[in-house]
Amino acid sequence: MTTTTSVMRAEIAEQPAALRATLDTLLPLTSEIAALGRQTRQVLFIARGSSDNAAVYGGYLLQAHSGRLATLASPSIATTYGAKVDLDGVLAVAISQSGRTEEIVETMAWAADCGARTVAVTNGEGSPLAEAADVALVTRAGTELAVPATKTYTTQLAALAVLALGLGADLDPAELTRVPDAVDQVLAQPEDDVEAIVERLVGVQGAVVSGRGMAFSTALEAALKLKEACYLHAMGLSYADLLHGPIAVVDSTTPALLTAANSGPTLSGTVALAERVTAAGAPAFGIGGGAALAGACDLAVPVPDLPEWLAPIGLIVPAQLITERLARRLGYNPDAPRGLGKVTQTS
Repeated sequence: MTTTTSVMRAEIAEQPAALRATLDTLLPLTSEIAALGRQTRQVLFIARGSSDNAAVYGGYLLQAHSGRLATLASPSIATTYGAKVDLDGVLAVAISQSGRTEEIVETMAWAADCGARTVAVTNGEGSPLAEAADVALVTRAGTELAVPATKTYTTQLAALAVLALGLGADLDPAELTRVPDAVDQVLAQPEDDVEAIVERLVGVQGAVVSGRGMAFSTALEAALKLKEACYLHAMGLSYADLLHGPIAVVDSTTPALLTAANSGPTLSGTVALAERVTAAGAPAFGIGGGAALAGACDLAVPVPDLPEWLAPIGLIVPAQLITERLARRLGYNPDAPRGLGKVTQTS
């Protein structure tokens, strides 16, 4: 099915407004978050799907800037094995766009029963997850109709940035308030680079999507979007993991999509990876990374300067645009990928 417009594209465009509303709502809650922080030492993220990719961002952010150990939960420990784990001193952060995914609600309840304090990050005001948490960070993305998450994902990232500030991260809140304008700039720039990358992706069966550190979450989410809406065999990998073997799959018919903040400690490694990919005769496409990454890639989409801790909120937007346009170019409806619904229930 080929369409000239999509709900997904409209919702991508709604992200600056959704981010502004979310930050206006959540930044005043940092004192409540700080109170939970004083009772806990480490953070356990509970999530699936796109929310799990957001949790990866949250984990890097908290460990790099708040000095807290952060890990990803295995929900089956609660829902399948029913194991009891000592979670005294743990802050369990459950992330679910709807707040109605039973596995996530059940796992957060399990964490509380094991001694954890709880935070919900959800777009579902009044949802079971929001109602059960000690503190609910309810994002203001509005109703999201397209199955692939766009505005609910970026507002989750914003909520996790607020969480980091509340947990004592030595970061500037004023930088966070500038993010919606940066996303506006991404959406306002010509899409020639997006279109050029899309044309190069038509006909390929697979791709490697890579980043590291804060941008690793972007690589995971971009790969998920390409799989969901374009049915592309896309692997999301840290470039450190990629270099340990899977780089062998990158060739003239399997491009690499590389993402990085315009500055920061992982940029040089991403540029070196792009150079290695192109030297091997494989296409390399960049998102972000400034002039350095653009110069090492065949094609690149620029993003406005954001500090590395906030860059993933801007970096994912070009990947969303590429996904939406590629899906339509391939004759698919990006709003309703086959076999998927808006709320996924697992046990």
